[in-house]
Amino acid sequence: MKRFYQIVLFSLAVPLWVNAQSVDSTSFTLDECIKYALENTVNVKNARIDAQISEARVKETRGIGLPQVNGSVALQHNPKLPRFYQTYHPDQPSIIDLSSIPGIKAGDVVAFQNVFQLPSSGNAGLTVNQLLFSSSYLVGLKAASTYKELAYKTEEQTQIQVVENVMKAYYGVLVNNERITLFDNNIGRVDSLLRTTAAMNKNGFAEAIDVDRIQVTLNNLKIERLKFLNMQDLSLALLKFQMNYPMDKPMGIKGTLAEFTVSEDLFNQYQQDWDYKNRIEYKMLDTQRKLQELDIKNKYSASLPSLSGFLNLGYSTQSPNIGGLFKTESDIPSTKEFGPDKWYPYSSFGITLNVPLFSGLQRNYQLQQSKLSLLKIENNYNALKQNIDLNIQQNTITYQNSIETLKSQQQNMELAEKVARVTKIKYEQGVGSNIEVTDAENSLRQAQVNYYNALYDAIIAKVDLDKAYAKIDPAKYSAAQTQK
Repeated sequence: MKRFYQIVLFSLAVPLWVNAQSVDSTSFTLDECIKYALENTVNVKNARIDAQISEARVKETRGIGLPQVNGSVALQHNPKLPRFYQTYHPDQPSIIDLSSIPGIKAGDVVAFQNVFQLPSSGNAGLTVNQLLFSSSYLVGLKAASTYKELAYKTEEQTQIQVVENVMKAYYGVLVNNERITLFDNNIGRVDSLLRTTAAMNKNGFAEAIDVDRIQVTLNNLKIERLKFLNMQDLSLALLKFQMNYPMDKPMGIKGTLAEFTVSEDLFNQYQQDWDYKNRIEYKMLDTQRKLQELDIKNKYSASLPSLSGFLNLGYSTQSPNIGGLFKTESDIPSTKEFGPDKWYPYSSFGITLNVPLFSGLQRNYQLQQSKLSLLKIENNYNALKQNIDLNIQQNTITYQNSIETLKSQQQNMELAEKVARVTKIKYEQGVGSNIEVTDAENSLRQAQVNYYNALYDAIIAKVDLDKAYAKIDPAKYSAAQTQK
């Protein structure tokens, strides 16, 4: 038994069927179809945008550790200033002498006008805060980077799904192209037989019923060809949909089934370097576990102290009215050392130590929840491995069965072609019957249909097997992948 079986319909390249309405259409190879889909499919675009969002989130988190600078300007006018209140005690010192108030006695509360503040005030300041140490911030940086990694793996998973869908749709169109070409050949052969039989009927060597039988066979072939033409339109529409190609724009495909090969030794090749970590689902679960571990670290970090520094700079002033807040030094008498209408600077700096002491056990229960979530992810590893094993086994058996079916149907088609050819020769030489010819043609047509059904099943099984063994790599179809 040969190691490799190459699927070839004819010894010469079979020309592709092209829709008559798409003479000027753009033709795509399989790689071009996949590349177009990876660049234009909405799901891939959105996944790529999510990856870019994750990059922005990493930078956002990093910005927390950079200086936070805020500026503010405030102007305020009080038509009526609040009054001050003071209890009179003759034997205690007082900022304001209350003894001159008629009738006042010890213990009386006096409300007097605010003499420490002018009605209008202004303040312009700059505040700088700098995080000096925070364990939560350090964990957040790692979590942001891991989140970015997860976003890119999600994008890769979306791309793999798009590649799979496009490959299946492309091969569906390609197989139907070959079917239509085969129908054309069959119609040409039966039409030639019909003309020969009609000539024999005129010369008395064949009956009219023989001509009618062949005419029925020819009519059936034409009807089936028309059905496949309609199916091809639907197959091409499905391919356009998977590529996000405009439905109203003509499109064709390039390639032949001779390019598709199958190997019985495929399983040994795939098993040589097989690892669960090759599957994108496993990679994503790994990343989710990292995120959950970082979440646990973050819960621990919430109970640790944090240290930050601050710096305040600004100017303030007061005035009897709003207009006085904007007077310049040239408007102020030179003999005036200080007073209203002048902006005075102020500044302060320091550090703040924040120490969490007690949160009502909230952090403890939050930590328990995070640990339990990590336990669920660990359990998911076993479930994922079992699912992958089953997926590989199912697709391996399906592929093996499809290869055996394809080999059998190919032999049947070759035998049916031989029988049809010999039967036709015998009929033309007068040693065979017309019924044998029509039966042979019908058997050949059925054998051809069975062969192409088996061929398509084998192609789909090969694509599914490639996905099961993580052999679909979107990166090789795109020249401009997003930098990670």
